[in-house]
Amino acid sequence: MPILGSIIKKAYEIRKIPIDQKSRKQTDPYETQIKTFKKLLKKAQFTSFGEFYNFSEILKHPDPISLFQKKVPVYDYNLMFRKWWYRALNGEAFVTWPGRVRYFALTSGTSEASSKQIPVTGDMIRAIRRASIRQLVSSVNYNMPIEFYEKGILMVGGSTHLQYNGTYYEGDLSGISAGNLPFWFQHFYKPGKRISKERDWSTKLEEMVKKARDWDIGVIVGVPAWIQIILEKIIDHYKVDHIHQIWPNFSVYVHSGVSFVPYQKSFEKLCGKKVHFQESYLASEGYIAYQDGLGKNAMKMILDNGIFFEFVPFTDQNFDSEGNLKQNPEVLTIDKITEEKEYAILLTTCAGAWRYLIGDVIRFKSKEKGEIVITGRTKHFLSICGEHLSLDNISRAIEMLENELNIEVREFTVAGIEYDSMFAHQWYLGCDDDLDPKLAAEKLDGYLKILNDDYRVERIQAVRGVFAEILPSSVFNNYMKIKGKEGGANKFPRVLKKEMLADWKNFLAEHVKQIES
Repeated sequence: MPILGSIIKKAYEIRKIPIDQKSRKQTDPYETQIKTFKKLLKKAQFTSFGEFYNFSEILKHPDPISLFQKKVPVYDYNLMFRKWWYRALNGEAFVTWPGRVRYFALTSGTSEASSKQIPVTGDMIRAIRRASIRQLVSSVNYNMPIEFYEKGILMVGGSTHLQYNGTYYEGDLSGISAGNLPFWFQHFYKPGKRISKERDWSTKLEEMVKKARDWDIGVIVGVPAWIQIILEKIIDHYKVDHIHQIWPNFSVYVHSGVSFVPYQKSFEKLCGKKVHFQESYLASEGYIAYQDGLGKNAMKMILDNGIFFEFVPFTDQNFDSEGNLKQNPEVLTIDKITEEKEYAILLTTCAGAWRYLIGDVIRFKSKEKGEIVITGRTKHFLSICGEHLSLDNISRAIEMLENELNIEVREFTVAGIEYDSMFAHQWYLGCDDDLDPKLAAEKLDGYLKILNDDYRVERIQAVRGVFAEILPSSVFNNYMKIKGKEGGANKFPRVLKKEMLADWKNFLAEHVKQIES
């Protein structure tokens, strides 16, 4: 019996089970959040931000959250950076969080053209580490054999070789996190320090393929599109039928960043046996939630780990047609939310973000348990005339298309366009199977009429057409490559608007020219 695996599994089980399970009461999400909120304000009260908004006074108030909401405005990235974070970037300490910020995460998400620089404090690194351990602990729910707990964990993200800019380091959050792993985890971590430092995705991919046979992988962590490419390259290189002929103990895949639904069918074809799929919600601003059990279609929010959450109902009263937050929006704490309604999230964090609009839209599946699903982005929904298509709708329609026509759609995006004095939807599908574009458009249109009542109504009058263009999946990868977003945690945008749509069309035009020449 493997001794190390036995010890690790037992430690996980002890951490998972309360000491006095019978007497322990269900922790109330709101009470937990109040404690988190007070800890954040207490620690930051002597920062420039805390003194400006008089956190000391807020903490003494009988209803500190209400006073906090009254005094502190809602911030988006541009406002937060312009007023506060630029000072931390220039080396000033105690701006929005105690101490000097040593790391900044570079991210453009999937909705911005230019990179954002998100502060990552030592407290946030530790919070992410705690949340990651909790997610590992949740693996006891999968009833894995003891040997599983000795296997390698392949974490595919940005380079750990960070750029130093005089007073701070910057890079992908995944690279920052991997560079700050606890010493005991190094034994399990793959691809290891040397390969993880590589900045060039093609070189990193080649190195991982070469080393694949030397590793005994039990868990893989990463964005679906890039993990799928890695597995395909390994299978092709070693001339095997599926990845379990290389990694027979591969049992858990932890995915994040995008909906896994459209990828699952093609992913399962790369495997020789059942793999447990586990979703996590780790943003550059913090670790928000993770799936903690078998058969759950929701993630449990992490309410006691350095993040205080507020929720803005995702309605026309609070957001304009471009997904921008209107002035004086309705803001709720977790005790006031309603299940099955959509909310944009505001974060107050131990990295010095305050009432910060992260841009994600979620829906609560269980208020009591704090369980959520991600339904989209505030700026990544399609509503040119009131059809209100969410990423959840769009991903589900692609899944239905794959299942009915027995095809694989590797990447996809959609845009609203002007058409016949009204509007139309233009789909771009990355599919290497034989797929008729007219049939694909017809099917997607039909699915969305079932999934979304607003869409069905608008198709009668305003949305006059639905079109699809079928492209090789490599076209999407090439676009990401020329944008410097190949590999790691980068995701292809699911909805294209304005400049991003124009840029994509220009890229496709050049692609056609190259083929014709």
